Amino acid sequence: MAKGASSGSSSLSSSPQGPSPDNNSFSKKNSKRPKYSKFTQQELPACKPILTPGLVITTFIVVGILFIPIGLSSLFASERVVQIVDQYDKDCVPPNFKNNELAYIQDPTVKKTCTRSFMVGVFIASFAFNFNNNLSSVPVVVMRNMSFAELDEWKSSFSYVKSRSDAQLRSKASEGVTKTCDPEGVTSDGRPIVPCGLIAWSLFNDTYDFSVNDKAIDVTKTNIAWKSDQERKFGADVFPKNFQSGSLIGGGKLNESIPLSEQEDLIVWMRTAALPTFRKLYGRIEQDLQPNVQINVVIENNYNTYSFGGGKRLVLSTTTWIGGKNDFLGYAYLTIGGLCLFLAITSILVYVIKPRPLGDPSYLSWNRNPAGHLN
Repeated sequence: MAKGASSGSSSLSSSPQGPSPDNNSFSKKNSKRPKYSKFTQQELPACKPILTPGLVITTFIVVGILFIPIGLSSLFASERVVQIVDQYDKDCVPPNFKNNELAYIQDPTVKKTCTRSFMVGVFIASFAFNFNNNLSSVPVVVMRNMSFAELDEWKSSFSYVKSRSDAQLRSKASEGVTKTCDPEGVTSDGRPIVPCGLIAWSLFNDTYDFSVNDKAIDVTKTNIAWKSDQERKFGADVFPKNFQSGSLIGGGKLNESIPLSEQEDLIVWMRTAALPTFRKLYGRIEQDLQPNVQINVVIENNYNTYSFGGGKRLVLSTTTWIGGKNDFLGYAYLTIGGLCLFLAITSILVYVIKPRPLGDPSYLSWNRNPAGHLN
């Protein structure tokens, strides 16, 4: 028993009274505490402005003075836009198909040609002064305005928007990359479709021929797509192949001898819209249109919007420095600018009628200790 007690006493006396140097170095090596620096401890010099009444009122006044002129100029520019909108999808259906529009558009034996006429109320010039005071072309643009009623079934659906192959569009070497293009990826015998996917398959194929006094008006179809899309997203060595060759034709066809980078109708269509109602640029009319003249348009009403309750409109519009007709930007600037001026005036009245003494900034924590720590 004594021997055991002695052994126990020896064991207790040999136990360490604190962490050994080896244990201490091990804990430092495995510590997740970051190395001290002013950046990690958020002690870098920073701008911490004090929102005094003078600073707040000045800011409101500056924003109001800047935004109101921008809003007015945007509204005036939008008001100068001349725009003619004609919805033709319903009126182009023959009387005997009024109760069955889907049968009309799906019947290949029924003539799809439709003639529309509308008046130009004001003179539309094909030129205007630019910022350098030189004459530059500001053409009348021809746009297709479309709407899709069943959002969950078509244009806004996730499966439709993702049904494309960007790799295939860019390079001929990726011709077989069609995994994301179902159900329009390959033909029935396994050959790849170029361009593949539902977006390309549903290419818009209505056409418009314009004339005034039986004289045709040329519509320029070049330079209607984004230059960045042509150069970076659609390859010059990629040509259409096996496109619209199945039993179910979705929309327009493509010329197989022209590379995708030059097929601007396709490039415009492939840039999908964010909203169910959208416009796509069709072309430009680069000549003057005199007032009180009748424009005749021969429309080939080929595109099927009847199966999903959509609509089609032809839009003739001039453009300004802000683009087409859109009053939202002007009203937004005017609203924000007016609200800022109202708040500035209200703040001035409150400060003059019922002033409050300002506190001493020296008592703020970051002034008492630049590191931001309380003493």
